[in-house]
Amino acid sequence: MKLLKQMLLVSVVLLAGACSKEKKITLETVEAQTGELTETVTATGTIESVTQVDVGTQVTGIIDKLYADYNTVVKKGDLIAEIEKTMLESDLRSAEANVESARLTYEYNRTNYERDKALHAKQLISDYEFQTSQKDYQVSKTAYDKAQADKVRAAKNLNYAEIYSPIDGIVISREVEVGQTVVSNMNVANLYTIADLDNMQVIGNVDEADIGQVKVGQKVTFSVDAYPDDLFEGKVTQVRLNPTTESNVVTYEVVVAAPNPDHKLIPGLTANLTIYVMSEENVLLLPNQVFTFEPQQHPDSENLPQPKAPVDKKDLGAGQKSVWVVEGNALVNKIVTVGAGNGMKTVITGGLSAGTKVATGYDETAVANADATAQKSPFAPQPPGRNKKK
Repeated sequence: MKLLKQMLLVSVVLLAGACSKEKKITLETVEAQTGELTETVTATGTIESVTQVDVGTQVTGIIDKLYADYNTVVKKGDLIAEIEKTMLESDLRSAEANVESARLTYEYNRTNYERDKALHAKQLISDYEFQTSQKDYQVSKTAYDKAQADKVRAAKNLNYAEIYSPIDGIVISREVEVGQTVVSNMNVANLYTIADLDNMQVIGNVDEADIGQVKVGQKVTFSVDAYPDDLFEGKVTQVRLNPTTESNVVTYEVVVAAPNPDHKLIPGLTANLTIYVMSEENVLLLPNQVFTFEPQQHPDSENLPQPKAPVDKKDLGAGQKSVWVVEGNALVNKIVTVGAGNGMKTVITGGLSAGTKVATGYDETAVANADATAQKSPFAPQPPGRNKKK
């Protein structure tokens, strides 16, 4: 029994080792199809508002009223804050009084000047008296003009006490509280920051190796972490040539306009950009491996399409390549005109039509053939009567 088990084990080993394998060879092909060819450049950037205004005050005073807060939607011309007006109204009344006083003095000196001018022409008064009258008239005229200007400034300052929104937008920052004193000097006191969220832009940082392909008008898609399931679209509106170097990495800023009707995009979000540096639609495409395929001889080549005479490479002109086209049971070498490519596919502009089968390579599949080897095993089952003793 032990000897029988060992013989059976040897039989299994011999059978497994003796199984032969044959290679089944097939020709791989692809059809020329119409589609879209794209090439992209990726970058990261920050979302900003196209129009963002810091609203300040041009007069000094105490904040009396605030009509807007964070996230308040405002229209251009809406009243958003008021500064206490008591001092400003007093300044205006004082300026008006000065104007009236200056006007009376001016009119009095003008009358004297006109009278002395006539008397001097008749030599009834001295030159000194006339010149004095003339000087008083000119000084009073200047003082009157200055008083009028002071009145205009005081009235304007009073108007500045009412602060209006300069744009349509949303308040994204408020810097003051009611009762707080704001001082106007060389640096305008900032009260609010208002941003137009309807029109946003992305400032993307593109690597120096890719910036040469980026042009104004190219399509852009981008995503933000705040809305991972949404894909936003935009267009390149500006390529800024001022480089930024950080850790020996040179990047250039690219401005992408991004409409934002839903106000999902807010300033400060990080965007992952995909810039379509090339996009051609409804073009005939072939994968690039068709240009490197060459027919080969195989043992089962009689089952494969047979190649005809290849094209002489010298016959290829500028922008031309050759491919092997399957026609029945033959491989025909044809010249095609090629266009743009993206490293994976190439546009075919001539010499081929949609649906044409083009060879890309050979596929060799190992197929086990156990029948023949099984019959060679001394332990394989034998036909009836094979081992009968005569």
